[in-house]
Amino acid sequence: MKIIQKPLRLIKIALIAIFGVSLSLTLQPETATAQEIDTGVDLYSTYVFRGVAFSGPAIQPYVEFSAGGFAIGAWGSQGIDGSAADGYMGFQEMDLYAAYEFDFGLSLGITDYYYPGSEYFDGDSHAFELNAGFEIENFSLSGNYILNEAEGAGSSGSDLYFEAGLSLGAADLFLGAGDGWHSSDGEFALVNVGLSTSKEITITDTFSIPLSGAVILNPDTEQFYVVVGVSF
Repeated sequence: MKIIQKPLRLIKIALIAIFGVSLSLTLQPETATAQEIDTGVDLYSTYVFRGVAFSGPAIQPYVEFSAGGFAIGAWGSQGIDGSAADGYMGFQEMDLYAAYEFDFGLSLGITDYYYPGSEYFDGDSHAFELNAGFEIENFSLSGNYILNEAEGAGSSGSDLYFEAGLSLGAADLFLGAGDGWHSSDGEFALVNVGLSTSKEITITDTFSIPLSGAVILNPDTEQFYVVVGVSF
């Protein structure tokens, strides 16, 4: 199968667009007070993404700049189930993203998926995905499309993933389906069904820790997961 060598050109296009929007937002006085740089980390018992478990316990840091509805950031996942003695540091993922959220519930963005181990500037090491989502009251719907085939990142090209969510008050129901790298045989399939919930653990009167949990079933691979995480 021929590999489509587009990622480096797409990186340049994406970065030009990202920094162009960022600069225009920075130069507008009315948005200056809304600019923010944030960082944090999540700790999860298992890293499960769209119904697929990529690692056991994982540390997931992020750094994000936002201005109004625009956000640009970096997100990573470092599995802590590796062993230096075995020469394996655990599963690693390091992504870049940019997105814009409109005030009527629509969000649009792009994500660059990269997995350390392959050379970063190799055009075959990045999978680029277009992201779109819409929320109205207690219902959400998202669609995602991989632009390129990248052997180093595991994408087939034209990979699709759709997810619908429904807030039930105390918990959220979600259902996702996709093809390409999302399913076991590359064909479109239901891969991510579950229920998630969250709460705050009060430590002091002024400090609390967000706790989240989910039960997840992947009907395609017939795997079931129970995941819990804390955020700082």
